Amino acid sequence: MGQPPAARTALGPMFIVAVEQYLPVEKRLVHDPLASRLLPLGLRLAAQIGRWPGAHDWMATAVERKAPGIWGGVLCRKRYIDDKVREAVATGVRQLVVLGAGLDTRAHRFAAEHGVRAFDVDLPANIEAKRRRLAGTPESLRRDVALVRLDFESDDLGQCLARNGFGADQAAVFVWEAVTQYLTEDAVRRTLRFLGTAASGSRLVFTYVRGDFLAGTYLYDAEPLYRDFVVDRQAWRFGLHPEEVDGLLRQHGWAEREQVGADDYLTRYLHPRGRSLPVSEIERCVHAERR
Repeated sequence: MGQPPAARTALGPMFIVAVEQYLPVEKRLVHDPLASRLLPLGLRLAAQIGRWPGAHDWMATAVERKAPGIWGGVLCRKRYIDDKVREAVATGVRQLVVLGAGLDTRAHRFAAEHGVRAFDVDLPANIEAKRRRLAGTPESLRRDVALVRLDFESDDLGQCLARNGFGADQAAVFVWEAVTQYLTEDAVRRTLRFLGTAASGSRLVFTYVRGDFLAGTYLYDAEPLYRDFVVDRQAWRFGLHPEEVDGLLRQHGWAEREQVGADDYLTRYLHPRGRSLPVSEIERCVHAERR
């Protein structure tokens, strides 16, 4: 049996982050020294092309022939989410739960830098891939990062976390990045019901794909992406309209504090660094707090 669609998409974002590491620090959006380590050898070598002058822009342009603004969107959403996790940790939140982590290194980075207890939650295929690629590294020995196997469509998130030492009575920051579009509405709502049991003071940062894009009513200059992920593979199944988000969250005891998209990313991250990367408008990011 082939892997589910979400399990096959973990490499792309980490490749983009790995290439980013070859830019000067003052230009870089995401600082992630572990990114290359999570890639298979072929992609790790390909990412090193980013050290050559002009190669970064060339690779971004090649990717964006299919999906305009995706390269910049991945980097900006990761930077935004890191910023919000950092804010939560600064207020005393000591647990980080990364839902649908893929090969993202956020759990290991924040455990090492800030001493949080972290939980990487994902499909078994992605968890095992991460475990293999971390084997023999200092990160594989960390006791403050739990790799949690979970299928959002069928497993009980609360039980899986509890078995791995999650403190349900303690505040946590939950990250749900580039996952909701791959799930059924039932799985999204089931996850939100669990999040509704989170301790007071918890934070949630998640992304979603716009509902008008999934419906095909507005394609945001990304028709090839729509044909691939929505029509042909039918991998993207769930979306939202921006005005629906706060109401959905309030049903589960959360309140939207901020919602950002392309214009916000350009103003907040790209323009101050003198970078001209386009950013896709099909995905937005939400920061919420437990009421």
